[in-house]
Amino acid sequence: MTKAIHMMVRVADERRSVEFYENAFGFRIADRLGFDDFTLVYLRSPDADFEIELTVNHDRKEPYVLGDGYGHLAFVVDDLERKRDELETLGLNPNPVKEMFHDGAPLARFFFVTDPDGYKIEVLQRRGRYR
Repeated sequence: MTKAIHMMVRVADERRSVEFYENAFGFRIADRLGFDDFTLVYLRSPDADFEIELTVNHDRKEPYVLGDGYGHLAFVVDDLERKRDELETLGLNPNPVKEMFHDGAPLARFFFVTDPDGYKIEVLQRRGRYR
């Protein structure tokens, strides 16, 4: 059996990133491991075992260049408009809600928000294949 357990992103400011994922999506610190040159912070949602691993390189001074290979992280929510309103109230500037169709049928309702390091996060309405 194979089970996805975490995705890692490099972040410039631990506090700012932890606050973003806590306030925006309810993730909490599950573990924090300090090393000489870097710190690993594991964030977990109360609704799932999947974690986001924040890697903070201590000597990093400049923002990371995301390049053109990174796509996005995705979260599913029960009430898309309410989540978007919450993020707007937090000053996180979510994009407008969009809809996607496949073969003329509704596939997804979603919006994107960007974390403090520029990583795109897709927020989808729970339905269909997005559960």
